[in-house]
Amino acid sequence: MPEPEPQPHPQPPRYDPLEPGDGEAIAPTGQGGQMDLALDEAESLERVIPPGPGNPREKARSLWSDAWHQLRRNPVFVLSSLLIVFLVLIAIWPSLIASGDPLQCDLAHSQEGSAPGHPFGYDTQGCDVYTRTVYGARASITVGVCATLGAALLGAFLGGLAGFFGSWGDALLSRVADIFFGIPVVLGGLVFLSVVTSDTVWPVVGFIVLLGWPQIARIGRGSVITAKQNDYVQAARALGASNARMLLRHVAPNAVAPVIVVATIALGTYIALEATLSFLGVGLRPPTVSWGIDISNAAPQIRNAPHMLLWPAGALSLTVLAFIMLGDAVRDALDPKLR
Repeated sequence: MPEPEPQPHPQPPRYDPLEPGDGEAIAPTGQGGQMDLALDEAESLERVIPPGPGNPREKARSLWSDAWHQLRRNPVFVLSSLLIVFLVLIAIWPSLIASGDPLQCDLAHSQEGSAPGHPFGYDTQGCDVYTRTVYGARASITVGVCATLGAALLGAFLGGLAGFFGSWGDALLSRVADIFFGIPVVLGGLVFLSVVTSDTVWPVVGFIVLLGWPQIARIGRGSVITAKQNDYVQAARALGASNARMLLRHVAPNAVAPVIVVATIALGTYIALEATLSFLGVGLRPPTVSWGIDISNAAPQIRNAPHMLLWPAGALSLTVLAFIMLGDAVRDALDPKLR
């Protein structure tokens, strides 16, 4: 008789914990919790989705990108920015919304109210109040922006050097700043600008820069002193980095945020200061068109023709409010303690 063929030894069922099936696989006896833990870990590794176009990994945001991310969602910042853009636009091109000449006047229409084509009425000299209000934005915003840039650059430069190097330069800057802080702004403007005969905006800009830089210098000095004590600055110093490299590459980028906040808020204050000095007769002078000049001319006639004062004063208040709101929004975005 032929011998029966040997049957192959049956293989145990293949166990694949990641392969879906009709039933659940059971861990072999004796493995216990170790096998379950290993299987769970393997399954979690299999489920990791590699980065790609559909699943980009979120990059770590810097201070500035994080601040911009917050500012875009702040309605105060959006509203103030739109208003400032509009004001800057009409300051550069006032003819976009005002076709008349601010210096063309007709005494026959003196102090008349609203009329077709002249929605704001006329002033004492018979000039169109609407046209003068639109053209007045140029002088006021020019003074505010130029004075802010000058005070911020000078104050940040001097304050940064004093805070970084310290020693006698720091003490000298502090004493000089104390002297300027003791000068009354309005009284100083009356004395300083009363001897200047120029009809341009630059004497007013120079005066505001002269009295505005100490505040920004003090803010910049304190910010630099705080930034230079950080570990990355000490590491750069240990690696032999020069003072100029540490100041420009490591300290200044991390100390400039408070200066930007203070300068943004101060811009609105400088515009109001220019209007105050022009109202007192020592700021901008005719034939320059300015809100402060128009407010000064309209003040004696406030009972007979209140529209002469209402519109330039309203434009001035709205502009100052827009810049202060912008500064507050920037401060909230750049200061981690206020988030």
